Amino acid sequence: MIRDQLSPESTRLDTRAATAASCLFRSLGDPSRLAILTHLALGEHRVVDLTEHVGLAQSTVSAHLACLFDCGLVSSRPVGRSSMFSLSHEPEVLGVLAAAEKLLAATGDQVSLCPTHRLEHAAGELKDHPRA
Repeated sequence: MIRDQLSPESTRLDTRAATAASCLFRSLGDPSRLAILTHLALGEHRVVDLTEHVGLAQSTVSAHLACLFDCGLVSSRPVGRSSMFSLSHEPEVLGVLAAAEKLLAATGDQVSLCPTHRLEHAAGELKDHPRA
């Protein structure tokens, strides 16, 4: 258990580690990127496949894939004139997504009530709260 591995020295703020963790969570903080990661859990796909699945423009999917690639969460391999994308660290990515689902189940609606990070429905889409 993680708690058993903690000591007062290890819990001091490590700015570099905190920044890296923050960047990772920001990469996971977009519903479209989460949808892409979830779809890639089914296996590797081309951009056009992901575009059809998430219902976004090709340029938007490509931009999200670039973010996920830069964060080390997806990888690509060339196939002819296109690229096939897949999860880079599949067990770890799926573990984080599963842990997030468990935490959301445990906290219920509390995250949606947070005044800083609340999500509101507007015209059928989720939008970040203006104070975020």
